[in-house]
Amino acid sequence: MYIHNLSPVAFKILNFQVYWYSLAYLFGFLISIFFSHYLIKKKLIKLDSGIIDDLITYAILGVVIGGRLGYILFYNLNFYLNNPVEIVKIWNGGMSFHGGLLGLIISTYLVSNKQTKSFIELLNLVACCGPIGIFLGRLANFVNGELVGKPTNSSWGVLFHPEDVLRHPSQLYEAFFEGFLIFFFLYYFLKKFGEKINVFSIFLIVYSASRFIIEFFREPDPHIGYVFLNLSTGQILCIPMLIFGIVFIKYGKN
Repeated sequence: MYIHNLSPVAFKILNFQVYWYSLAYLFGFLISIFFSHYLIKKKLIKLDSGIIDDLITYAILGVVIGGRLGYILFYNLNFYLNNPVEIVKIWNGGMSFHGGLLGLIISTYLVSNKQTKSFIELLNLVACCGPIGIFLGRLANFVNGELVGKPTNSSWGVLFHPEDVLRHPSQLYEAFFEGFLIFFFLYYFLKKFGEKINVFSIFLIVYSASRFIIEFFREPDPHIGYVFLNLSTGQILCIPMLIFGIVFIKYGKN
């Protein structure tokens, strides 16, 4: 058993609070920049390193705007309609992975048009870096004590609140399977098959399958509950993602 007593605030500078959630995004993008340069230098991704600065700028906007709008539209529209000032407070949590992914795809497409570079290669680069942000983001979710798991009697259960019961650390499950494992899985495929396969499609398939399964260990959003056939919103959103990944692996080159 682990008693959760972590603070969402990493440190303070005068009266300014720096949150772990914000740091997760910051370091996610910084590490992704270095990893992108590494992939291009090793010729695992057939792009020029000069495109990274442009891509990361668009990617930040795509992930943050898309993730926030996705959460508002998919998960909590009524709350933000009644409290519009809360929309900008992303340090309090409330980001949708699927919304961020859509924003990232759109921003990647804009960069490919602007730089006249391969959209597929840019997506492959984004896919290889994506698990880094996912890993750090899920760790931040755990620190915040949000997106908690279902009750469990297992020895690794976490007590998030004194008045609550032991729960699955579903955030850590997601950090491991959706971030850590997928990162090395994609790197292996990229080194072994190179241009013969779209790692972006592999990312879509493996992530959606992992997320769909792990959601069974996670409590649905209390204001939404289960949407259809005891499936959560996250699971429903993973279905088209999985289908698109399967189609993309066959026809993506075209």
